[in-house]
Amino acid sequence: MFRISQNQLYSQYLNGMNSSLSNLLESNLQAQTQKRVNKPSDDPTATARIMDHRDTLHAYDQYSTNLDTAKGWLSMSDSTLSQVSTIITRAKELAEQASTGTMSADNRQQISYEARQLFDQLLELSNMTYEDKSIYAGQKTNANAFREVLWMTTNDTSLTSDNTFQIDGFSKQTTLVQFTDASGATASGGSINMSDPNTRVRYSIDGGRTFLTDGSVTQDANGKVLLTLPKSGASVTFAHDAQVRVTDTANTNDSKGSWLWLRPSAVYQGDDADSIKVSSMGTGTQNISAVASGAFTGNTLVRIDNTATLNQAINYSYSMDNGLSWVTGNTVAADSTASNAMLNVAGGGVLTLNSNGGNQLTAGSQFLVTPRTAAITLQVNISESVRINDVGKDIFGGIYQDPDLVGGNGGERLSLTSSNSSAVFSGNSMNFSASNGGIVSKNLFETMGNLVAFLETNTQSGVQQCLESLKISQQQVLTSVASVGGRENRLSITQNILANLTLNENERISAEEDIDIGELMTKLTQQQTVYQAVLKSSSMIMQMNLMQYI
Repeated sequence: MFRISQNQLYSQYLNGMNSSLSNLLESNLQAQTQKRVNKPSDDPTATARIMDHRDTLHAYDQYSTNLDTAKGWLSMSDSTLSQVSTIITRAKELAEQASTGTMSADNRQQISYEARQLFDQLLELSNMTYEDKSIYAGQKTNANAFREVLWMTTNDTSLTSDNTFQIDGFSKQTTLVQFTDASGATASGGSINMSDPNTRVRYSIDGGRTFLTDGSVTQDANGKVLLTLPKSGASVTFAHDAQVRVTDTANTNDSKGSWLWLRPSAVYQGDDADSIKVSSMGTGTQNISAVASGAFTGNTLVRIDNTATLNQAINYSYSMDNGLSWVTGNTVAADSTASNAMLNVAGGGVLTLNSNGGNQLTAGSQFLVTPRTAAITLQVNISESVRINDVGKDIFGGIYQDPDLVGGNGGERLSLTSSNSSAVFSGNSMNFSASNGGIVSKNLFETMGNLVAFLETNTQSGVQQCLESLKISQQQVLTSVASVGGRENRLSITQNILANLTLNENERISAEEDIDIGELMTKLTQQQTVYQAVLKSSSMIMQMNLMQYI
């Protein structure tokens, strides 16, 4: 037997009321949020799973954002290239008209006006942007992919085969240049040095109708030859003297002479993914040359793990994170007849080691493979990414100098001076012969520049050759359209997959977090009844005390 005081009764009643009220309020909160788990203490295990699912959803949200961006880039590229193809189709129509023998010089001049407009349109499209980012400049998205320059076409391949030239100035009309011999000692088609005192230059800025003779050819102390054309708005500097073929002084249409067309083209200012550089590090690599090919996704270190010759078994490792981790256990089998060794790297890259005065490899020697990159890729799923940009020169052509070939023979490439209207040529020009039909090229900007030049100078054979080049240029553009379209279709499929994955994650979260409404309503009713009963019983008991019976 023990005595129960009023204070004990009050405390017990209060605890009972607070407990039932707390349960009722918790159920009320679940009714408001319709969530079973509103704080970690509600279900710690479920909370951990919910947070994991929410992290996954956040990643999916970013993938969805990347998808929208990628679709925007590719859609812009798709529509741009479609317009480019339409322009090429129109250019082919003009070239077909101008290539017929019934067209007069005036007719071709009239057609040239539209051809120049088409060239300008192509230049504008090649510099298309999405969200102020150039879509055809590789990773150099903050600047235009192309800029217009004056360039040169010649029917004399020997003039530029072993020479470099620079064109300064700018002109919206093709300048036709010819060379003559003031002494008359050299017959038509004969050769004379540009620096010869008897060499004279004449040029036309009206399509060959009239020729000006105020031009000059001079040579400086360094051997450079300057071709000055005062009224053309342009001048040409050759790195060293060269021979040119003399044109008949009485016949400006003499095709035996060297002709130069100074006409428009475009310089590619973006970057490319055309080459892979290999640097040797450590002892034992001096007599070994290394070249890389295939697909390298980024800088790769290759380490030789044993001392061996090229025809012996070679153990090697490679790292794709700057040496933080290594993929070991790779071996090239011994081959007594081999003169080189081919080391395979994950992803399709191959490092080929060749003898360069020796064939001995030393353990610990390393080779750094550095690929040039131009692609911008966005991750659109857990293990999937898509390239959203393109290298403009691979679509539009133009003039470009391989950075590794500056100063060398780079084919249709150049080094640029600081002037926006100047270009320095290295290697062979886009040689386009007015007499033998020239060279067919898929280089769209060069073809359009030549088309403008030959239309403005009434060169029918040149226009005919441009027509053939336009056909394969258009095929090149259509191939690019197909590539863009394929990536767009891939994004559509990925978007559907991502939508399903997002739905699945939301369902998992719902299963962990959401409340059963029917069960909750029953629970709320029961808890409300309990709370009311506690209140009523407590009030009844509290009224019963000894004072009522005194």
